[in-house]
Amino acid sequence: MTESTETKSLETALFSAADALRSKMDANEYKNYLLGIIFYKYLSDSMLYEIADEIGDGRENTTLAEAQKLYEENADDEDLQDELMDTFSYVITPEHTFTKVMDHVNDHSFQIVNLADAFKEIEGTNETFEGLFDDVDLFSRRLGNNAQKQADTISAVLSAISDLELVQSPGDTLGDAYEYLISQFASESGKKAGEFYTPQKVSELLTRLTLVGKQYPEGMTVYDPTMGSGSLLLNFKKYIGESQKDEIIYYGQEINTSTYNLARMNMILHHVDTANQHLRNGDTLDADWPPSAKTNFDAVVMNPPYSLHWSSAKGFLEDPRFSKYGVLAPKSKADYAFLLHGFYHLKNTGTMAIVLPHGVLFRGTKEGKIRQKLLEDGSIDAVIGLPANLFYSTSIPTTIVVLKKNKQDRSVMFIDASKEFEKGKNQNQLREEDLDKIIKTYEERKDVDKYAHLATFDEIKENDFNLNIPRYVDTFEPEPEVDLKQVSKDLTAVNKQIKDNEKELVGMLKQLTSKDDDIMEGINDIIQNFEEDLK
Repeated sequence: MTESTETKSLETALFSAADALRSKMDANEYKNYLLGIIFYKYLSDSMLYEIADEIGDGRENTTLAEAQKLYEENADDEDLQDELMDTFSYVITPEHTFTKVMDHVNDHSFQIVNLADAFKEIEGTNETFEGLFDDVDLFSRRLGNNAQKQADTISAVLSAISDLELVQSPGDTLGDAYEYLISQFASESGKKAGEFYTPQKVSELLTRLTLVGKQYPEGMTVYDPTMGSGSLLLNFKKYIGESQKDEIIYYGQEINTSTYNLARMNMILHHVDTANQHLRNGDTLDADWPPSAKTNFDAVVMNPPYSLHWSSAKGFLEDPRFSKYGVLAPKSKADYAFLLHGFYHLKNTGTMAIVLPHGVLFRGTKEGKIRQKLLEDGSIDAVIGLPANLFYSTSIPTTIVVLKKNKQDRSVMFIDASKEFEKGKNQNQLREEDLDKIIKTYEERKDVDKYAHLATFDEIKENDFNLNIPRYVDTFEPEPEVDLKQVSKDLTAVNKQIKDNEKELVGMLKQLTSKDDDIMEGINDIIQNFEEDLK
């Protein structure tokens, strides 16, 4: 089976497993159950295959059921337990593996506590896994109004994914399928999805923009202060060189605990070493993290919540993230607060790319002062207008602002990519060719008619530091000239056709007869009116 076929099969099976939950809750809730249980199976299966390698005939020659039996027979082997802990940073005891839980399902002895205890055991093994399954409420009455119905619902989910091969899939098939599921849940969840998912093509674009002209032979550090499910961070694995992709150090922060746990699972399922993950559940604006004295980053990528309310308390004027700009982002719109936080944590040699609403380009007062200071410092490198309706959380058009600290001049590259996309049923989508054109134009920094313009600082200053894209990129298409002589000819031809049709209609009316005098009188009146018009 090819990798693409394997991925498609996996995606179909995983999404089908959601059928057991769809009628009971919306996608924003049932995603936690399905993704959590998939993650649990992955951890359990990985450990059993390792046992097959250590004390059996190897994973290629051993089924999960056989590995489970081996494990039960050698459960007291302390060397085996130490080896598993060293390899995985967790150990699941024989009675709590997915395979054992499925034995209970198959012999109809399954109880919710079987799975709840397994989750509790994993979370207690290592702080990396602490609280990972908090959102999988196995005792929720949404699953059923009594213990048996709850057990039946969870049994159906377990059974649906029990035959899936999650560990020995080629490449990053499981991680990609997990991303697919997250995107599907985002589609079903609508506006609620904005907190945990950035469409894949937008993620790719942000990643590629930060890598233009960069080489990281020794690896790199990346940071997303509003990481959601972690998809933005994980894209760097696809675009950094093969030999360096294991040397990416990921930093991410997320305020929503459920989404934070989703990102942690996503990292592990994409085979990111736990030593390379530095993820935090916290409020990015409220308290600075990570400590900048220790860590600034090669790349910062962000898709923060748009125009969020924040405290904007006066004390933040002393915060080094914001202090040099003299004012704070307004209380009703935290867009520039997020931007300045990310920019503060960027290395002098790094690049940052952030998605924001268009208002940040032209709104005045406090935001205008921050924008002017950034432009005077030469910090804004590019402004890229995206199509409307790309995101699940909003239909508004958005913009990408690219920032750098080590620019040689204060020019800004403006790109209007708002009209180039594939129209979708619910959301519009960027195509690969759209991304390639944006990247090529950004890299070359040359004017492209009706698409891009490299504006000098003086030009921007003349526009009072307003960065509204139409001020710099003229996309106006003049209406074609009207040939009045042809219009006159067309009108004459249409009038002649109307007269001919009326004459034909009068002829047809004259052939009508009726014994009813009132009907005949009405027909004759109509004929008379037409004949007067035809004179």
